[in-house]
Amino acid sequence: MSIWTSGTSINNGRYTIQQYLGRGGFGIAHSAKDEKKGNIVVIKTLNPTQISPEEFRTQERKFYNEGMRLAKCNPHPHIVEVYEFIEINGISGMVMEFIDGDNLASYTRDHEGLSQTEALRYINQIGQALERIHALGFLHRDVKPHNIILRKSSQEAVLIDFGLAREYTLGAEVNMTNARSQGYAPIEQYERYGKFGDYTDVYALAATLYKLLTNNEPLPAEFRKIGIPLPPPQQFNPKISDRTNAAILKGMELEAVNRPQTVRKFREILGLLVQPVVNIPIETPFNDNPVTGQKRPQENITTPQSGNQNAQLKSSSGMDYKKLRDLLAQGKWKEADEETVRIMLAVGKREKESWLDTKSLDNFPCEDLHIIDKLWVKHSNGKFGFSVQQKIYQSCGGTLEYEPEIWEKYGEKVGWKKKKLLGMGGEWITEYNITFDITAPAGHLPSGLRGILGKGGAASLGLRLVDCNL
Repeated sequence: MSIWTSGTSINNGRYTIQQYLGRGGFGIAHSAKDEKKGNIVVIKTLNPTQISPEEFRTQERKFYNEGMRLAKCNPHPHIVEVYEFIEINGISGMVMEFIDGDNLASYTRDHEGLSQTEALRYINQIGQALERIHALGFLHRDVKPHNIILRKSSQEAVLIDFGLAREYTLGAEVNMTNARSQGYAPIEQYERYGKFGDYTDVYALAATLYKLLTNNEPLPAEFRKIGIPLPPPQQFNPKISDRTNAAILKGMELEAVNRPQTVRKFREILGLLVQPVVNIPIETPFNDNPVTGQKRPQENITTPQSGNQNAQLKSSSGMDYKKLRDLLAQGKWKEADEETVRIMLAVGKREKESWLDTKSLDNFPCEDLHIIDKLWVKHSNGKFGFSVQQKIYQSCGGTLEYEPEIWEKYGEKVGWKKKKLLGMGGEWITEYNITFDITAPAGHLPSGLRGILGKGGAASLGLRLVDCNL
């Protein structure tokens, strides 16, 4: 039931109600136009028709506390932002960021499940949001696909609905409301008195990943408690890697003590926290993956000087790599850089758009990434290539999270950014200043991808390189 109709002016004309968005629990939400700033916002209030007069003040205090907890988390790119608190005719209102996009439940249903790379990107982002929440001393307690929205403009995941968020003391037995979302709530949320901790949200985050990858609702904890086993996610989706399958099951352990105790640890066992690599010889690009310990695929990439010149130079996607091989063999680095861009747009089926979006990167064939990388590495004697750039980035302390200071340090190391001298310089160089020569710094090439990656593309490419074991 809506408490306002479209066109209603509130807060002395500051906001004009647009439409009713929905309700949950005791809350109700409307979109509204901020007449001062011209943008669309969400105004969330208590729904007086759902609360008895005796309970109203108690619920109002909880509502205000929700807003205060949420405001403490801002700003964060993956947590919905609170702008201000208002009061209209005795009803408290919270003015919040309007996120244009679908929730992950609808998005997953429409796509009949997500690829592992795409799903892990969203879990990584929401994991970072939860770490921020936990650092402030409270839990979300209602992480699920319905409470995660994808920004339409950037496809970044944003955590919403902090109505069940509560402060907690790790290890202490506390009395919390038993409100919960079946399938995503751990067993401790079915108990009136229980021990809550970061691991409570870990369970929900793992259950969310289960849903994203299988398009199936996870078996509720209360059913598991009576002996019904949780089907492994690989049972519904055999494309899920063994590592991800095991991590989900670990995160959804029935007993809290058996789960990863922090979200960071859960992200680590998923392989989302690439640890800095120190003292990795740039000249040995064919070593096993130093992060995962997995063996690298041993493609037999040949050169014009080695017997069979056409072996393994045409991928299963139909791309022919002989031209790239020949350009690299001749030391035509600029032309090889341009050919690499052409190949990646063609393989990603983004030639018309001339840039790679997150979806095309998520689904980019590992085979093609390996061929491109090994051609660059081989003909530069281990100086250029994706795997070389990955190692340098990791040696700078880089992970799959975007950290401006690390990215700038990396840019300086590979020669894409000028070093600051006496407070001067430090600018990122343009495509016209790239050094197309073997004397360029290690990792300087290929560089053309910088111009064809959309917003969030660098992070998506990095995640795909890890996923493909480069």
